Amino acid sequence: MKSVASAGWESDERPGGTWVLGIDVGGTGSRAVLAPSGATVAASGETSARRLEGGRVAVGEGGSSVSDVVVALIGDVRHRWPDAAIAGVGVGATGLASLVGSPDAAAARISDATAGAPVALTIDAVTAHLGALRGRGGAVVAVGTGAIAIGTDLAEHWKRVGGWGHLYDDRGSGAWIGIEALKAAIRTHDGVTTDAAALLSAAVERFGAAPSWPAQLLTRPDRAGLLAGFASDVAGLAASGDRVASDIMTRAGAEVAATLAAALDTGVPALAAGTGGVFGAGGGFTAAFEGEFARLAPHAELVASGGTPLDGAVRLARLAAAGDAPPQHPPFIWTSRPS
Repeated sequence: MKSVASAGWESDERPGGTWVLGIDVGGTGSRAVLAPSGATVAASGETSARRLEGGRVAVGEGGSSVSDVVVALIGDVRHRWPDAAIAGVGVGATGLASLVGSPDAAAARISDATAGAPVALTIDAVTAHLGALRGRGGAVVAVGTGAIAIGTDLAEHWKRVGGWGHLYDDRGSGAWIGIEALKAAIRTHDGVTTDAAALLSAAVERFGAAPSWPAQLLTRPDRAGLLAGFASDVAGLAASGDRVASDIMTRAGAEVAATLAAALDTGVPALAAGTGGVFGAGGGFTAAFEGEFARLAPHAELVASGGTPLDGAVRLARLAAAGDAPPQHPPFIWTSRPS
């Protein structure tokens, strides 16, 4: 695992006192922040915190490895900073509602790994929401390896849109962009089209010869993350003016806008934001997203994200530590508190 030192701490310091632990688990990797329990999450992220990076989620016959990834990160945190008393844990994880057999058992396992700290375990859209809107009601779409939106007043009204996985959903996500690009590249490879030569070249450089792609990608439990990694190449080609790559990025932005607009259900404040790595990809994605969202939801205010999903996980951890986390609300939130 990779340790990332934050401002104000040297890499070998071991903080004492009371801390909270925020964890963000996605298809391309996982991140943990050990933050002071009484501080306030800044819009720019935690500055008085310790950060670690961990592995990405794999999906096999037994479901998602979310629980294993989280417990491994907690073990690394406790090994590196054994003097830090963890007062609360907030976790946002991809695939939690659909690919983890028992989120309740996962929350209990996470609590055990922290010696009984209260845990709030949520789908990744909830921590993205808490980070982007900083605890306000509204709708947020999180776009990384996958794409999922949630509209909520953080009390009674909850609506999820998307996030059903890369095989048939996650519209506009990194994995979706990668798949669309490989589809275009295959058509040119087969001589059906001639317009995706640049995408074909980029795919060969990343994955090897085209005949090797099925064995590489179809057999990998972490294929969503591998596909999402290709999205950066697609965005780069789009930024350089490649027509097919630009079309993919533009369509991705429009798909994400439709997902976000659909989350603005009755009872959800007309406030919205987008967050996640794909928003920084360029290639026409953001412009298409903003234009389509304005068309679909002219009544809503689209604001810049006030923080990352990891910021949201830290906010959730502080709420859990204080006993103020949203109550257990499957399929969005699961909690575990010491008896």
